[in-house]
Amino acid sequence: MLTVTEPVRQGRMLRLAFVAAVSSLVVCYAASASPIPLFNTYRADDGFSNAGISLAVVTYSVGTVAALLVLGRLSNHLGRRPTGLATLGLVLLGCLLLLDVHQIAILLAGRLLMGLGVGLASSSLTSYIVDSAPARPSWLASVAASQSPMLGLSIGAIGSGALVRFGPLPRDLIYLVDIGLLLLCAVLIAVSPETATPTPGAWRSLPPRVHVPARSRHLLPVGTAIFVATWATGAFYQAFVPALIADQLSSHSPLVLGLVFSAYMAPSVLGAPIGGRLSAAAAQRLGMIIFLAGWIGILVALTTGALPLFIGASIIGGVGQGIAISTAIRGLLHDSLLADRAPIFAAVYMINYSGAVILVLAAGELSQVLSLSQITVGFGGIALIATMITALAARARHPGAMAEARRPTGGR
Repeated sequence: MLTVTEPVRQGRMLRLAFVAAVSSLVVCYAASASPIPLFNTYRADDGFSNAGISLAVVTYSVGTVAALLVLGRLSNHLGRRPTGLATLGLVLLGCLLLLDVHQIAILLAGRLLMGLGVGLASSSLTSYIVDSAPARPSWLASVAASQSPMLGLSIGAIGSGALVRFGPLPRDLIYLVDIGLLLLCAVLIAVSPETATPTPGAWRSLPPRVHVPARSRHLLPVGTAIFVATWATGAFYQAFVPALIADQLSSHSPLVLGLVFSAYMAPSVLGAPIGGRLSAAAAQRLGMIIFLAGWIGILVALTTGALPLFIGASIIGGVGQGIAISTAIRGLLHDSLLADRAPIFAAVYMINYSGAVILVLAAGELSQVLSLSQITVGFGGIALIATMITALAARARHPGAMAEARRPTGGR
């Protein structure tokens, strides 16, 4: 009897862990997107400048990179559950701080705490997802790990926009909702099983170090081009699209702003399964071509002042980034050991956020001398360069990768 029931119970507990990890990752990123529809409110009511808003995006990204560099391997030593709970705690503290934003310093401090929490989530919770994911379908682990952030950002932006537009306490209610969801996720993590055996050396793991297995390093150049271009675009949507929507597309609605942001983030989830049906190289090329097509549409929309076209182009770009990002991560995770997963995700997200920080910080400084249209063209140029690199240099993991793309990337 035990030989039958014990594996069944273990499977159920792992499914609970998978649900808890995915839910927590989604909620952390949803909370991190909650301030975005409020950026124009902060600009109008508190006098925050475009440079100040872009600095808030940079501060968030700096916190994320710092957590990835210092805490990226911590879950291998302390376990997925304790680090997952710490992640939720940091994001919750950020939400508490943002309940009273009237000075740029408060916004920066809240975004820094959120960045630290999301950075820890990007290694610990994503590793928890891969550890506990079912073996079939084979693409589920990489898609859930790579696209849960996009789903969370979309939910957070739309939910925040709706509550700011229609709910009471427009500057506070979204953060109260986030706090409640974070506490619920903490309960789910607390009752879920641990998937990583705690090992000594937690303090020794803190000095910054990222690691990608030697067999996957040849995939990093193209992966870096994809990660930097797509995540810099996401940072562009946070830092500059609020002003673009208000100043050039004539909409001041926080709900519209949330919908526009989610129009880029949400379709990424739809693009991911498409990439799972193609070889790694083909999927990355296709994804970046679609991503570039979306950027072309964005530039045309700003030229013509067409908000529907801007939203449509954002959707196209989002689908393209979903195909490209999930395929790049799938290649890096292929045949990875359990101990490799947190460092791999730390490396991936460090590239993501470092690229976004550098580009948005530079764009924020340039916003004092360049127009928003010129800055937008610059980000479109980055998309063009990344697409060209991918088209010329993308290649398979190794001979026969197409056949192995259907093998599991993680799970039980």
